[in-house]
Amino acid sequence: MTGVVVFDLDGTLADTSGDLIAAANSCFTARGLPPLLDPVADALTAFHGGRAMLRAGYARLPQGWLLPPGAEDQDFLHLLEHYSAAIATHTRLYPGVETALERLAGQGHALAVCTNKPQGLAETLLRELGIRQAFASLIGADTLPVRKPDPRPYQAAVDAARAGAASFLVGDTETDRKTAAAAGVPVALVTFGPEGEAIKRLAPDALLHHFDDLPDLAADWLA
Repeated sequence: MTGVVVFDLDGTLADTSGDLIAAANSCFTARGLPPLLDPVADALTAFHGGRAMLRAGYARLPQGWLLPPGAEDQDFLHLLEHYSAAIATHTRLYPGVETALERLAGQGHALAVCTNKPQGLAETLLRELGIRQAFASLIGADTLPVRKPDPRPYQAAVDAARAGAASFLVGDTETDRKTAAAAGVPVALVTFGPEGEAIKRLAPDALLHHFDDLPDLAADWLA
């Protein structure tokens, strides 16, 4: 039997932290500040969203530096503009992604993306990375009125790819763990994402150490 494999995007299919951090730092430098975030040390913060990155940077403002009223909203718009213009400068697919997608499709499975990245940005990024055509559906943060961990975006991704099919989620965060639980499906969390092996603390149904292992997992779970 074949089914649907649903993927998160940031931190699961691709390491996007470098471009996300660069977009946040552009907001700080535009205000005459130095880059306040480090692309390596702050990678995990990047996957919590634009405002999380901005607030992490604001917490490191030089002594005596005060932001004007409405700074976060202004900087958030600037961040989105910068990120949209340079969305795949540093971003790279994790090793084995393309081969795994081909093998899954060869097994007859449909593929989908369910992400808390805005849909337009997700569409652009997947095209830039050369893998958009692999996915039968894509649901972003703003596709529906709700977002993960609400199960409805996940279910919409499955229904658009292959309605009624068995499915599971591949992700990298607690949000993905909660989404799968709410949807009543298994979840595999990657150990090569921002949390590394520490992701095992969430007790997922499986840990994915490399994309080479995913087709066999799909054959087992969707049999």
